[in-house]
Amino acid sequence: MNTTTPTLEEIQNFKGKYPKQLWYLFLVEMWERFTFYGMRALLALYISHLVLSADYKPLAPAELEAKKTEFLEKNKEVLDKSHPRYYIETSQQKVKDDAESKSNKQYGLIQAFIYAMAFVGGLFADKIFGFRKSVFWGGILMAIGTFIMAVPGAFPFYLGISILIVGNGFFKPNISTMVGSLYRKDDSRRDAGFSLFYSGINIGALLSGLTIAYIGTSVSWSLGFALAGVCMICGLILFVFTQKSLGPIGLPPEPEKLQEKKFGISKNLLVYIGSLLFIPFFFVLVYFPFDVDLTFMLGEIVKADGTTAPNLVQFSDVFMITIAVLILLYLIKTLFDVTKEEFGKMAVAIILILFSVLFWSFFEQGGGSLNFFANGNVDNKGFNMTQVNNSVNALWVVLIAPIIGMFWIFLSKKKAEPNTVVKFGLGFVFLGLGFLVFFASKFFATPTGLTPLWMFVGAYLVITLGELCLSPIGLSMITKLTPGRLHGVMMGTWFLASAYGQYGAGLIGSALAKVDTSIENPTNVDKLVQYTNGYASIGYVAVGAGIVLLLISPLLKKLMADAKVA
Repeated sequence: MNTTTPTLEEIQNFKGKYPKQLWYLFLVEMWERFTFYGMRALLALYISHLVLSADYKPLAPAELEAKKTEFLEKNKEVLDKSHPRYYIETSQQKVKDDAESKSNKQYGLIQAFIYAMAFVGGLFADKIFGFRKSVFWGGILMAIGTFIMAVPGAFPFYLGISILIVGNGFFKPNISTMVGSLYRKDDSRRDAGFSLFYSGINIGALLSGLTIAYIGTSVSWSLGFALAGVCMICGLILFVFTQKSLGPIGLPPEPEKLQEKKFGISKNLLVYIGSLLFIPFFFVLVYFPFDVDLTFMLGEIVKADGTTAPNLVQFSDVFMITIAVLILLYLIKTLFDVTKEEFGKMAVAIILILFSVLFWSFFEQGGGSLNFFANGNVDNKGFNMTQVNNSVNALWVVLIAPIIGMFWIFLSKKKAEPNTVVKFGLGFVFLGLGFLVFFASKFFATPTGLTPLWMFVGAYLVITLGELCLSPIGLSMITKLTPGRLHGVMMGTWFLASAYGQYGAGLIGSALAKVDTSIENPTNVDKLVQYTNGYASIGYVAVGAGIVLLLISPLLKKLMADAKVA
């Protein structure tokens, strides 16, 4: 390992396909993603476990009726009988469906906050902290969070996940930004570099899917989360020993300002303190909606029988909508602060970011509803389906990403590489076709509602092609279309779009988990129909969105001007 610190010019004038620094960041990200995807693999299933555990289990029939009567009498002026705090169905399938519905929504909410915090982390890194300090601090918090999650029970789980939310916000957008800094703006190898980096993400996801997903569901939830924390420590150690090779990349923008004091405290210390204050905030948002239904009344709703009931709005939903409005206003303001040459590129970046919200709302069914679909409606052939569901996508990425990267380089040399908008459009089309394969699998199901494993794996192959057309190219797009001074915040915005995609995924997954209430005793076949019909709708919408992007790509290409966004 070199002991000298390279200059930015020396780094960017690398020979061959990839700079050596990319391999270091590749490995650091691989370990961090091992931690993240290990948590993701267990998240919805563990929440469902908590719902059905001693703290939240359905009551026996006699206890159920007494508790139901007591609860409704106490809250008759405020709550309608459909309030979700207590299970009022005696059917075990309905109890299971309710747990899946709750878990899907909670999964989406937590994932949304994880990605939303990336916007804040990008701001801190851009303005004060620098990317390197942000990555290191975020990694420390992620490790602490996963170790706390390993403690059994709802309270430590939600405390740990709140710490992990903050840590991921500092880590994720900033390491991706440093990858972009390894290349000059006009370097055609940039997309290939991000594709390689993306394969590192998925090697981590693959390893965690094969290990943490299995250990967590078959051995011990606690051991699964603890293993994720150990791997985060490995990534941090690697980053510490290789960061010198990054030269000036990722250093604080104005180091002297870190020591400036406000309220007698340096800005450097204020960032640490401020980030810790987010932890109780997120804890309230992720724990209380689950445990005590933190809601408030917003008018009334008219039910089918003509009667009225309070319209109960969950605080976390209002929070997400409010933040969305504020971010849109911020992006509009940003458009007025850029030059004429930068305006068109920024506009295209924002349009594609908005489309990505829809993409991730569909794609992230993989961590939510598809986890339950895999365990309940796929013929497992003896495999652990949590393991399969959380590793097969990553396996396809590892196998295909290098080929896709070389394919883009080949087309670039032939001056035939499609532009970013076309790649986004293709991503949507493949995503939609993959979900249509899930839909088609019901026509090959057994009488007990089990679909073929080969179709499940095949659907993920098609979805992965869509993912590789959009996600790594999206990271590259942000660094190419946005001014350098806005890289961190716009990378954060890209992940914020993922946050709203996760939030949408939770809402969609929650709806998919609910079998028609008119069915008194729903079976596994009813569940299969419910899920696959929903996947058909997702498929049609995704393909439609892809076609729209392909049609408007010439217009957006003009706005991108000289950005050379292939």
